[in-house]
Amino acid sequence: MNLSTPVQFIKGIGPKTAQRFSRLGVETAADLLSFYPRDYVDYSQPYSVASAPFDHTCVIRAEVYSKQGETLVKGGKRMVKVLAGDNSATLELVWFNNPYTAEKLQIGQEYLFYGKAGGSFQKRQMIAPVVHPLTGAPPITPIYPQTEGLNSTFIGRCVARVLEEMEQPLPEPLPADMLTRYRLPQKDAAIRAIHFPANLEQALSARRRLIFEELLVLQLGLLLLRSRDKHTTAPVMKPIDLTPFFENLPFSPTSAQQRACNEILQDFTKPIPMNRLLQGDVGSGKTLVAAAAIYAAFQNGLQSVLMAPTEILATQHASTLQKMLEPFGVQTALLTGGMRVVQKRETLAAIASGQANLVVGTHAVLSDGVEFSNLAVAITDEQHRFGVRQRQILAQKGKTPHLLVMSATPIPRTLALLLYGELDISVLDELPPGRTPVKTFSITSKKRGDMFGFLEQQIAQGRQVYLVCPLIEEKENTSSQLKSVKRYLEEIVQPLLPNRRIGLMHGKLKPKEKEAVMQEFKEGLLDVLVSTTVIEVGVDVPNATVMVIENAERYGLSALHQLRGRVGRGGGESWCILVSDHTGENVRERLRFLCHTTDGFAIARYDLEHRGPGDFFGKRQHGLPALKLADLMTDTRALKAAQQDALALLHDDPRLDNLPVLANEVQQLFEQNTAMN
Repeated sequence: MNLSTPVQFIKGIGPKTAQRFSRLGVETAADLLSFYPRDYVDYSQPYSVASAPFDHTCVIRAEVYSKQGETLVKGGKRMVKVLAGDNSATLELVWFNNPYTAEKLQIGQEYLFYGKAGGSFQKRQMIAPVVHPLTGAPPITPIYPQTEGLNSTFIGRCVARVLEEMEQPLPEPLPADMLTRYRLPQKDAAIRAIHFPANLEQALSARRRLIFEELLVLQLGLLLLRSRDKHTTAPVMKPIDLTPFFENLPFSPTSAQQRACNEILQDFTKPIPMNRLLQGDVGSGKTLVAAAAIYAAFQNGLQSVLMAPTEILATQHASTLQKMLEPFGVQTALLTGGMRVVQKRETLAAIASGQANLVVGTHAVLSDGVEFSNLAVAITDEQHRFGVRQRQILAQKGKTPHLLVMSATPIPRTLALLLYGELDISVLDELPPGRTPVKTFSITSKKRGDMFGFLEQQIAQGRQVYLVCPLIEEKENTSSQLKSVKRYLEEIVQPLLPNRRIGLMHGKLKPKEKEAVMQEFKEGLLDVLVSTTVIEVGVDVPNATVMVIENAERYGLSALHQLRGRVGRGGGESWCILVSDHTGENVRERLRFLCHTTDGFAIARYDLEHRGPGDFFGKRQHGLPALKLADLMTDTRALKAAQQDALALLHDDPRLDNLPVLANEVQQLFEQNTAMN
């Protein structure tokens, strides 16, 4: 067996089980080996019944006293009970629809039981525990993320089989001196130890090594991505005075906006293509900075393009930018996939001749028929960050453009600089004057009737309302989501808002259908928009004054803050209502924090500290690969060391010719993460 062997050909798996593994992102033997345990069970230090931590998962050593017969309970389930214990207390063991485990237990024998120690302090209980005999139990057992039809024990057996049948040890990607310097185990030893450690110290050592490797590969990938631009030339522009542009605005730009504009204009005067991330909170005025960049290119006789993920967002950008730039003679062209043939032909001609100074569009701007006269600036938002492949397509259409990536997800600056390496970053950390903060409240479903009364008042005043409704578990499919949101619409929203025009957005709608619903809402043809998916980032509906988020505990604060930013765009009073029945103190504290904070950077820091980086460092938002082990908040020392080592390696060996295994890992990172291609 080798690393590229598909999992269905691993003994004991087969096509049907391979489909289940696919749901976990496991397609090959290599994927299985990098499907790391999320935790471990230490059977070497079991608790007595009385000392077991209440409501925590743990291992208890107990003797089986007696067995009860099988009984039927509510819902048609078959329940089996076993009474066990020690000299400290008794333990009730319960299984549903699983009589076989209880049947195997011998009265008078001691066993190790793994599960949540619940019940009460007087009567301890475990439901569906994992059972091991007292002798022969593995000291440390891995616990893997699971999916329906695949339990942790079976996944562990499959991993063990791959390790047993590997034709040769796993190749070592890291240089020998690096292993020595950081006292890291070899790759093969680390993989074996993280899955089946002899003790927890060995597991931690393996994790430490694999985390460092993961961060090193990430840093090498980012640095190589950046270095590709240094070997190309970009249009060099003459310095431009932005005073006429600023004076024409109906408001004064913030000092943060002026600073960002100046940083971009300085980049334009250099022969190396700009590669700048413009990050700012919701409503911080990123569009103004983009408009200033377009103005500077226009004054140099050069074209700009702005790419948006959807037609409705592209149309909105075109309208906004046209108002800001038309007084200076900038001709704006909108290019989308849904244009009529004649209109598209005219637009393409205007772009090719240079008559269109600014092109705003969807990914249609990358298609073969689009030829620019003298493209110099390319702007995109974070949702569809340009990868290398898209950059190459644009470069082939004219001169290598300067790139500006706009991000509405605040990241603490020190972490952003560490993460992005040499990527230039401009931060908008001020809100323009006149932005009214959105009032945020957290309620339980008991107050839902009162909330809908408030929504009715807002609609009666001619306002519009968003209702975001996750309501579903992550493991459920889109059919479950659709059924859930339709039930919410029919059983809650329609009865409480009778005679109101209500639109529905869900995951099974095609992109065109989603845009049609969003357009109806934007044009005021709908009073309420109910959605299972995140409302389109960036779409302005100034008349929408209320954002209701059901099951708010299922979102990170950064995601909730993004949703909240969809209202309050019309200058009037606006509200965000978080609905959650979750009683956990951590959840209540998070929601209270959001109710009293509008600073996106403070929210991002809180999310990083309390939830980790998953909310805004995933593939979908920043084009970065999902990290399997590393945590960008807690592993900052390893991240900094990896960055320094990556720089040193590339300085001595720019193409990693002397480290082919490591080079291959970096290449795989690019291939797996399409946003970087």
